[in-house]
Amino acid sequence: MSEPLTAQDLWPLVEKLPHDEQVRLAKLALQAAARAREAGSAYAVKPPTPDELGSDDEPLAWDAEGWDELGAAG
Repeated sequence: MSEPLTAQDLWPLVEKLPHDEQVRLAKLALQAAARAREAGSAYAVKPPTPDELGSDDEPLAWDAEGWDELGAAG
């Protein structure tokens, strides 16, 4: 497995970009970092509950609902 890239690894490529593309890249990076921080802070405020993604239904039962009608001869 290779090591993750760092900003220092990418810097030679960033230097090759025209100034307007460098600015655009910086804005995109800041937006992505802000979204990631907001997503993480949402769970810090209200952590997920054990049943957040749970269901009382049998997983295969709800998946099979409605298929009988599709196969019925009309």
